Amino acid sequence: MSRTDQTIAPARNWPYWTEPEHLELGSGTGGSGTNGSRTVAYRRAGQGETVLFLHGGGLTRRWLPFHETLAQHVDLVAPEHPGFGDSELPAHFRDFGDFVLHYDEFLRALDAEPVHLVGTSLGGRIAAHLATVYPERFASLTLIVPAGLRGEGSRPDPFRQTPEAAIDLLTNGRADRLQAELAGFDYPESVVQGYREDTTLALLTFTNRYDRLLEHRLSRVGIPSLVIDAEEDRVLGRGDAARYAELIPGAVRTVIPGPAPHEPSSHALHVEQPEAVAAAIVAHIRSTSASNE
Repeated sequence: MSRTDQTIAPARNWPYWTEPEHLELGSGTGGSGTNGSRTVAYRRAGQGETVLFLHGGGLTRRWLPFHETLAQHVDLVAPEHPGFGDSELPAHFRDFGDFVLHYDEFLRALDAEPVHLVGTSLGGRIAAHLATVYPERFASLTLIVPAGLRGEGSRPDPFRQTPEAAIDLLTNGRADRLQAELAGFDYPESVVQGYREDTTLALLTFTNRYDRLLEHRLSRVGIPSLVIDAEEDRVLGRGDAARYAELIPGAVRTVIPGPAPHEPSSHALHVEQPEAVAAAIVAHIRSTSASNE
């Protein structure tokens, strides 16, 4: 058993839970030390080119079929954001800039550069910020249903939903087909963890739902970029991914279809369509690598 509390870990018997690795940052060794001492939980598997995958606002502490599929082709590193999963949130973290510095330090500690950067939803917004600040450190960028820009129409308030309503929107009403992937949310520890993650999410987005500064900075992303969109994103509404593709120079947007006719793909894109999303990422990475040879 590693850093996870031995009295807690046995209770995490939901499907796809795995024991994470842990990395100490901010201790004065192996990092810049600018963001305070903290522990980062992450999972890593596979061989090949390194991919840093940044998760969304939930579904932490698990290695999903998507991760397993992608790790068959690349060296996949999947950390948990500060304040999510088993990663600590320093008391002074306040905005996306702190998360950018955090991942700068994380990558330095891993000594894994350049990497291919991938993020979904909230993780897509963080990835976009990273790519605007450190574009030279990444070989490519892939954003999956990324949050943070203003699309078309209104969208539901994530802080005024029941867990059941949130999952229904996330999956376009198909949560019953993803019982294994979504399992564990009703565990007592998971309920407490959910409040912790919601608090971190509110810290980042409650008064900053749309990022106008990011809109202006996306022109700095000078690396091959792919934006993967859903057919019917009921969490973000329409237009967010398309806006990213419009503002990132040379970005390509692709839409992953749903699991069946008349069943449009949802915001839970990498969960519901793991093979298709992983295949799109791998194809993007390979085309990027081929063009650099």
